[in-house]
Amino acid sequence: MDLPPYHTIEGLIELIDEPNRAACKGFLATNLALMERTQGSTNNHQAWPGGYKDHVQEIMNIARVLYRTYEALRPLPFSLSDALLVVFLHDVEKLWKYVEGDDGALHRVPSMQTKEGEHAFRAEKFREYGFVLSEEQRNGLKYAEGELRDYSNRERRMGPLAALCHCADVTSARLWFDHPLATAADPWEGARRVRRAT
Repeated sequence: MDLPPYHTIEGLIELIDEPNRAACKGFLATNLALMERTQGSTNNHQAWPGGYKDHVQEIMNIARVLYRTYEALRPLPFSLSDALLVVFLHDVEKLWKYVEGDDGALHRVPSMQTKEGEHAFRAEKFREYGFVLSEEQRNGLKYAEGELRDYSNRERRMGPLAALCHCADVTSARLWFDHPLATAADPWEGARRVRRAT
C-alpha cells in the first residue's frame, strides 16, 4: 500500500483558498514562536512544548487523507480547502487559554472557563486576522470537537464539514495522541515533531 506523504503545516496552508490562505499565513507568521512553545493539551494529547503546532500539523495531514479517501467513495459537499481551514483554526484559543501560575502549573484564563468564552475569544482572533468564514465553516469550527451539550436527537447540529474535521481531531487527540513521534522512526514517512523555536 502506498502511504500518502506527510506535509508541513506551511505546505498544507498552500492548499487553502484565498483570502483565507493569506490570513493563515499571517496568523502563522505572527504566532509561530508561541505555537512552538504551547502544548497541544495540558495532558491528553500532544502534551509537550510545541505540541500545539504538532497537533495542528497532524490534524491537517489526517484531514487531507480522510478527505481524499471519502471523496473517492462519494462526493463531499465541501472542499479540501474548507476542511484544512477548519482544522487549522479549530483550537486557536489554546495559544492564549492557559497561563503559568505561581505554583508552576498551567491555569485556565478566567474568560475562557467555558466553551462559549473560548468561542468568543476565537471569533475575535478570526476578525483580527481577517478570516472570511462561511456558515458551513463556522459550523465546522463550532462542532470540530463534537456536539457536546448541543446534541439533540431531534435536530442534526454538526454539519458534514464538522463531521470530517471531528474525525480528524479525534484521530489525532485520541488515537495518535503521542504523534508525531519525537524520533525519526515515526511510521508515517515524513512525520516528525516540528522544530522548536530557540
